[in-house]
Amino acid sequence: MSFIAKMLDVKEELLELYEANSDTLNLNSSEVMNGFREEAIMQFRKKGIPTRKNEDYKYTELEPVFQKDYKYRFAPKKITFAVDDIFKCDVPELDTKILILLNGWFISDEAQLQELDNGVIIGSLAEAAKQYPDLVGEHYGQHAKTSIDGLVALNTAFAQDGIFIYVPKNVVVAHDIQIINILLDDESLIVQHRNLFIMEENSEAKLVICDHTLSESEFLTNSVTEIVAKSNSRLDIVKMQNEHNKATQLSSTFISQKRSSNVSTNIISLHGGMIRNNVQVVMEEEGCENSTFGLFLVDKKQHVSNHTIVEHASPNCRSTQKFKGVLDDQGTGAFNGRILVHPDAQKTEAFQSNNNILLTDEATMNTKPMLEIYADDVKCSHGATVGQLDEDALFYLRTRGIGQREARLMLMFAFAYEIIGEIKVIPLRDRVNDLVEKRLCGELSRCNNCAMHCG
Repeated sequence: MSFIAKMLDVKEELLELYEANSDTLNLNSSEVMNGFREEAIMQFRKKGIPTRKNEDYKYTELEPVFQKDYKYRFAPKKITFAVDDIFKCDVPELDTKILILLNGWFISDEAQLQELDNGVIIGSLAEAAKQYPDLVGEHYGQHAKTSIDGLVALNTAFAQDGIFIYVPKNVVVAHDIQIINILLDDESLIVQHRNLFIMEENSEAKLVICDHTLSESEFLTNSVTEIVAKSNSRLDIVKMQNEHNKATQLSSTFISQKRSSNVSTNIISLHGGMIRNNVQVVMEEEGCENSTFGLFLVDKKQHVSNHTIVEHASPNCRSTQKFKGVLDDQGTGAFNGRILVHPDAQKTEAFQSNNNILLTDEATMNTKPMLEIYADDVKCSHGATVGQLDEDALFYLRTRGIGQREARLMLMFAFAYEIIGEIKVIPLRDRVNDLVEKRLCGELSRCNNCAMHCG
C-alpha cells in the first residue's frame, strides 16, 4: 500500500471515530468547546495528517506513528494510585502548586477548579469552560486556528480536558505552577488534551511543565496550548520532555502578546521516541518581548523536530530564538524557524540561531532558519550550524591532562549550558543540569520512574 493511501486510511478511521462518538463528546463538554468541533472536523477532513509533502513537516514522518493500534478513551479510565507513591518530583526543593493530567484528564483530590485567595483560577479546562464560559470563550480557539494545521484541527475536534490557568490583573503569583503530564495505562493510547493560559494586565507567573511516561504502552500525544499575555504581563515557561522510546509527542503552542508583554519559553527535550514542537508567537502590539529557547538530545533512532513562527505585527518589539541539539547514534533532528516582520513593524529586533553537534556519521540534522521582512528599519539576523566537536578545543583539553571522554563531555555540556542557563527557576536549572549531564554520559537511558527500559 502506498504512503498516501495509508495516510488516507488513518484519516478516514479518525473521521469515523469522531462521527461515532460526536454525541458523547458534546454531552460531556461545554458549549464553548463544542462550538468549535464541527468546523474543526471539517478542516481535518480537508487537511488530514500532515505528510512530508507539507513543507513544514518535510523532515518529520508521522505516518509510522499514526499507523499503530491505539485506544481512544472518551471518559477517564479509573486508575487507582497515589501520585506521591509512583511519581516523585525530581526537584524536591521546587516550591510549586502542582496540577496533574493523567492521560489527558485533570485529576485532583480537591475541586476540579480552584480559585485561590489572590484570584488565580487553576484546574480543569473542561470545568472552567462550564463555570466561566465567557472568560474561556473569549480566548478558546481564537489563536490555535484549525485552518493552520491538520493536527490542530484534530485536537480541536476531539479535545475534552486539559489545564486552565487564569492570573488576574496586577497579580504576581508567588509560587511557581507545575503541570505534570502523566501517561499511564496498560493499553496504547492516543491522548489529545487542550490547555488555556490567560495572563491579565500587569500579572506575572512562572510555569514548569513536565511530560512523563510511567508504563510500557505506546502513547501518541497531540496537544494544543493557547497562551494570552495581556499588556505588561510576564510569563516564564520551562517545558521538560522526558518520555520513553515508544512515546510520540506532538505539541502545538500558540502565544498572543499584547503591549509590552514578555513571554519566555524554554523547551528541554531529554528523551522520547518522536517529539514535534510547534511554537507560534504573534506580537500584536508595540513593545513586546519574546524569547524562545530549546535544547534537545537524541540517540538510538529518536527524532526531535522544532518548528517556530515568530510574527512581529507591531513596532518596537524584540524576539530571540535559540535552539541547540546534540545528536548521537542514528538520531535525527530538524529545525524550521521563521521570523515574519510586518510592514508596520518598524524598529523590530529579531534574532534566530540553531546550532547542532553530530556525534556520529549516522546522525542527521536538517535546519532551515528563515527571515521574511517587509519593514525597512529593523535589526534581524538568523543562522544555523551543523558540525562536530571542535578538534582544537579537544586537543587543548587533552594537553591539560584531561582524558578523551571527559574532554568530549566538557565540550558538550558547555555547548548545552547556554540554553539551560536561561531557566529562571534556580532549583529546576540545577536539576536540569544534572539530568543533561547524565544524558550526555549515557547514564539516563530511560525516563526517571518509568518501567520502560529504552536500551
